[in-house]
Amino acid sequence: MAWLKRVIVSWDRFTVGLLISVVTAILVPCRGDFAHWVEKAGDVAVMLLFFLYGAKLSRRSVYEGLMNWRLQGVVALSTFVMIPIIGLVFLPLFNMTMPPDLTMGMLYVCMLPSTVQSSIAFTSIAGGNVAAAVCAASVSSLLGVFLTPLLVGLFVMPSKGEGIRLEWSTFVDICWVILVPFIVGQIARIWIGPWIKKHQQVTSWTDQSTIWLIVYSAFSHAIVSGVWKEVPLISLVAVVVCCAVILCLTLFLTAWMSKRLGFPREDRIVVVFCGTKKSMATGIPMMNVLFSGLGPAMGVLALPLMIFHQMQLMICAVLAKHWGKAQQKS
Repeated sequence: MAWLKRVIVSWDRFTVGLLISVVTAILVPCRGDFAHWVEKAGDVAVMLLFFLYGAKLSRRSVYEGLMNWRLQGVVALSTFVMIPIIGLVFLPLFNMTMPPDLTMGMLYVCMLPSTVQSSIAFTSIAGGNVAAAVCAASVSSLLGVFLTPLLVGLFVMPSKGEGIRLEWSTFVDICWVILVPFIVGQIARIWIGPWIKKHQQVTSWTDQSTIWLIVYSAFSHAIVSGVWKEVPLISLVAVVVCCAVILCLTLFLTAWMSKRLGFPREDRIVVVFCGTKKSMATGIPMMNVLFSGLGPAMGVLALPLMIFHQMQLMICAVLAKHWGKAQQKS
């Protein structure tokens, strides 16, 4: 049992909280009016999260990062073109090994924007260009407000044999939850920016607790409706394997591409970490808007994102530490 203890001790706070959310949903799922209020609380938490993101990000970092337009372009192309194409290439395999909801979930992961906090943190640990990473990750999140729904409408919904008509209200709902709080946070940065910078744990706890709450709500819906009984074990194994293959492939391609394009080491690190990550903080709120008609099935739809998110954190953490040590030795 010693190995099990070492594994548990090595888990970070986010992973433990995520497991607790899932187990709690299985044992004590939210129902009725309580489920409604949990969902509303999740919406408020997401808005608070992106307000804090806006208040935390300095305008100077945005300006310096945007000036490196070549780097930003490569990160955006990797996030919104290369990885979606990889997902479409794997689509026949998804269809053979997974039910439709999991297939949509896998494709949805490929269409999402990059993470913000972890991309910046890993870039810093590895000795990369932190200012460019701040800009690349933040711009990716903002672009995702518009590009992710378009990609979902073009490629994800048709995979289930259904079309989707993207109405203006879809973009308005996403902007209201993500973009508007971010802009308000940027405005409020004048007054609360120093306090946010001094209390970094506020954003960290808000980020993680928001995801825990939304995951609990989504899994509760799935448990109450009995959706999980329809997912075979072989499909869950297929999700894990496909997530691992796609992540490793994208890490290799971004590292190879950035080197071939002649980027310096610091910028290559930005491309790898910002161009391959997929955001759970942005992905789940968007999922609640884009796939609201699926109801309880969203618990299954969120599973590939949860697995991919954990994999990217673990693998990128190892890479960041390795590259950071290599820089110190040189």
